[in-house]
Amino acid sequence: MPEDERIIATGRVVRTRTVRELDAYAIEREPLPMPAAGEVRLRVRACGVGYVDALHATGRYQLAATVPFVPGVEVAGEIDAIGPEVEGLAVGMRVIPLMSVRGGFADHVVAPAVQIARIPDAMSFAEAAAIRANWLTAMHALVDRGGVASGETVLVIGAAGGVGGAAVQLAKRLGARVVATGSSEAKRDFARRLGADMAIDTDPEGWRDRLAEACGGSGPDIVVDPVCGPLFEPAFRSLAWNGRHLVIGFAGGPIPSLKANLPLLKGAMLVGVDVRQFNLRQPERAEANRALLRQWLAEGSVGAPVGATFPFERHREALDHAASGAGLGKTVLLMD
Repeated sequence: MPEDERIIATGRVVRTRTVRELDAYAIEREPLPMPAAGEVRLRVRACGVGYVDALHATGRYQLAATVPFVPGVEVAGEIDAIGPEVEGLAVGMRVIPLMSVRGGFADHVVAPAVQIARIPDAMSFAEAAAIRANWLTAMHALVDRGGVASGETVLVIGAAGGVGGAAVQLAKRLGARVVATGSSEAKRDFARRLGADMAIDTDPEGWRDRLAEACGGSGPDIVVDPVCGPLFEPAFRSLAWNGRHLVIGFAGGPIPSLKANLPLLKGAMLVGVDVRQFNLRQPERAEANRALLRQWLAEGSVGAPVGATFPFERHREALDHAASGAGLGKTVLLMD
């Protein structure tokens, strides 16, 4: 890139100085970021927007965001600049980073070259931007923490959401039988289209009986729970012997509690799933998961359902929608 272009070229970025209210976010212009050694710069075409992104953007996440703050960690785009010491990549390639980026609500981001994966030709940028976080979370949950085995029954709560939808697909891929929950018939149909064998409602009244019927008279071996709402305790009480309840998030509102005698009586485990700490504390295992996801991408055998999409100018609406839990699939912000 010519030296003068480094000064003249600018891009759009969504930024806030407060990280408290969505109204505080505004589109600004700034010089394009330059890739250093071992890095590439992406022209961002789409950015995934999840529930955690919405929490982080409004200062409600467990880790406080530093200001000024730009939302978005999950992008898809084209390489448009390459730093020194990068091999095997070229300008124009359609790619996603397999680790979080900083400031994805922007026209350009910089990412480590070693974490770049090609996007299949048949996959849209929107779908590519919806894959990484949800699939890597589901992989860590079901495989590393849940130890899912072929033939087991997996209950996925919130199956129409991003993580829930990925968990449905992954559990089926690994040979499990999947029972999904959905608060509406549209959400239950959505889960069935993703591969769920059965889908049941979320009305707590008589819910355990309906779950037992869906599980063939017993209970699930694993509960995938990114919601931890009113069904948290009923789901744990329904677990089969040696069951595992995987706590992924709290989209259901206030954090629930569980009586300590229940794991003893059920011979069951309440298991935390924290991908961020997994990446920090077990980097080799985390890299193995990314390598497997890279392989599936290359094979074209993995995908993610895209829900509502929003143009760049409607970034506040995208965050608000992701926080609502009302949509089907992953919310995506489109840059063009």
